[in-house]
Amino acid sequence: MTQKTPLIALTLGDPGGIGPELVAKLLAEGEATQGCHTVLIGDRWLWQEGQRVAGVNLELPEVESFKEARDHSGPVFLEMDTVSPEQTAYAEANAAGGASVLAVLSRCIEAHKAGEVDGICFAPLNKYAMKLGGLGHEDELHWFVEKLGVTTFFSEFNTLGTLWTSRISSHVPLKDAHTYITEERIVAAATLIHDTLKKAGFDAPRVAVAGFNPHAGEGGTCGREEIDIIAPAVEACVAKGYPIVGPFPADTVFLKARDGELDAVVTMYHDQGQIAIKMLGFDRGVTILGGLPVPVGSPAHGTAFDIAGQGKANLTPTRNAFNLVKAMCLN
Repeated sequence: MTQKTPLIALTLGDPGGIGPELVAKLLAEGEATQGCHTVLIGDRWLWQEGQRVAGVNLELPEVESFKEARDHSGPVFLEMDTVSPEQTAYAEANAAGGASVLAVLSRCIEAHKAGEVDGICFAPLNKYAMKLGGLGHEDELHWFVEKLGVTTFFSEFNTLGTLWTSRISSHVPLKDAHTYITEERIVAAATLIHDTLKKAGFDAPRVAVAGFNPHAGEGGTCGREEIDIIAPAVEACVAKGYPIVGPFPADTVFLKARDGELDAVVTMYHDQGQIAIKMLGFDRGVTILGGLPVPVGSPAHGTAFDIAGQGKANLTPTRNAFNLVKAMCLN
């Protein structure tokens, strides 16, 4: 049976950030979009501004719908009118820019629901702008979950390609992180990232679970979460047929990951994994929204307001994000 060539929706991100420039660089490079159909969707003026900043000039065929993109071998442009140049500015998070992002992503989600889009890659967003523009969730992942009707466990994954991280809690105050540590959530997080790694092309994913307390509780002298919750969760994963290991102290487990002994680490809260993975490779990191029925990815960095509009943005994370979404579609 011949596999269908995937169609990936690509967005320009927040108008005040580096997203339009990155998308222009990606499409000008051309290599990433080979082997798939690519639909760039957004405002015409913003796409033109991104090209100006990137120093490129691309003539993309224009389409009226996602369906039409399958008639083209290369990238195409689908116009939306969501924000005017007068409503936004570089290095500025505002309601108009946030509403624009939400409108474009909503169109991509509806296209996926209609069976027209196989994957979504979005340029950097600004959560504050999105909340000003109408986002009522803690982050874009929870917004996607509601829009797509997801009822099972979900998690944001961060990856450097050969190393992935998941977490039990995400964008919540640190004082509340311990309330999310349950056996059910740990089992769900560990098995989800294992299964997602398989979809991303890992034959036999090696997944470890980090502890919560200093030294993984040090036998209960620094806390009992490891004894009472985390270790039983790891045992439950093994009983389900998943080769999950841990818990390991969070300050040493990433040494194993760095040295190639692990493919993924499940962490207990946001910064426990984020600090480590960004130290290991901030200039190539990718964020994957795990647990959704469609591959969704983005560069792991933000809108970089300090360099927006200057043509300095590093393409590598965006290229990696697009390639990973494409690989997940193909798998």
